[in-house]
Amino acid sequence: MRLSLYKYRIVGIISLLLMAGNLLSPPASPAPPTPLPLRPSARLVQSRSQTATDWLNQGLQLIQAGRAQDAIAAFNQATQLDPKLAAAHYNLGLALRQTGQLKPAAEAFYRATQADPNFALAFANLGGALLEGNNLQQANDYLQRALQLEPKLGFAHYNLGLVREQQGNWEKAIASFKKAMEYSKNAPEPPYHMGICYLQQGKLDRAREAFRQALKINPKYPEAHYNLGTIWFSKGKLQEALEAFRKSAQANSNYPNAYYGAGLVFMQQKQFAEAAQVFQYARDLYNAQNNPQWANNAAQLLQQAQNLNYHPR
Repeated sequence: MRLSLYKYRIVGIISLLLMAGNLLSPPASPAPPTPLPLRPSARLVQSRSQTATDWLNQGLQLIQAGRAQDAIAAFNQATQLDPKLAAAHYNLGLALRQTGQLKPAAEAFYRATQADPNFALAFANLGGALLEGNNLQQANDYLQRALQLEPKLGFAHYNLGLVREQQGNWEKAIASFKKAMEYSKNAPEPPYHMGICYLQQGKLDRAREAFRQALKINPKYPEAHYNLGTIWFSKGKLQEALEAFRKSAQANSNYPNAYYGAGLVFMQQKQFAEAAQVFQYARDLYNAQNNPQWANNAAQLLQQAQNLNYHPR
């Protein structure tokens, strides 16, 4: 019987470049997981318990219907009836991850690897869950195991790159992202994070090309537009920076860094009224997104822009 394993998720980390000069800028910060559009291969599962298989298939149907909690109950039932049914543990992990239950998801992925020691996707997703839980060493170990089993598993290379990025191992992270790009050609996240690593190395031209590559795949990638803007800003090319920040805001109107960056450009151009407008918008978005530190930074620059607007230098 052929069982379809629905799309897995990966961990995504959004980093923000610190802008040059004396102006304030947002720091690097983690972001919610970002789906990487890969196609997991179908697996053939022969179950000793037809009833367990029925529960597994019911869970898959419930997932497709958007009923994640009911699917979790069905997958749990399947694992209880047949603890060696790896696909049930794996899909349970995916459903738990989808509902934000990170630790139980990792446990389910681990049980899938115990039921099937050659289940590369389970090892890769276990590594991804541990990465999001900031357990970098174990994440590395399980991702390496996934790649031993399936060297062309693009999202495992991507997650391994994220581990190395968090560890500050820029060269190895870049190597992993290049592998991810090789096997996941339609995914914008690997070139984006490769660009982040180049930024950390101060290689701005390579970073710019990497962000452009990400935007060729996904023209509405707000973080990629934003980081392009920071590169132009650091080079003193204010119009190019402003255009990049504008595209970032167009891609995601609730992305506060885009407005913050635009405000910095307007301050440099002495367009204080425009700067005040976008700083106010950035402040309100930071507050709405529970980021008080950068809401305060935006508020300070808003006050500065308002003062300069009334008393231009």
